[in-house]
Amino acid sequence: MMPDMQTHINIRTDSEVKEQAQALFAQLGMDMSTAVNLFLRQTLREQAIPFGISLHPAGKRAAPRGTPRLGGWEKKLRIADDFDAPLDDFKEYM
Repeated sequence: MMPDMQTHINIRTDSEVKEQAQALFAQLGMDMSTAVNLFLRQTLREQAIPFGISLHPAGKRAAPRGTPRLGGWEKKLRIADDFDAPLDDFKEYM
């Protein structure tokens, strides 16, 4: 493995976006450089952009009818077959 060598990356962004991001990262206990490095490392780890990219704004995507919207948890959660059983029991009671 090669020695840990560092380099600089220059990016351009809107000044308001930068300020808001810096404030958020500070609340999370990191600086901009750490946040960008997290993004780069996660991209390499997943071999993909680590979040969805879409032409539709968040929350405005048209999911097929009846498809639960799980905010990125799709295929990561499983709902038990008897999930609605307590509700069904309550309906019978009423």
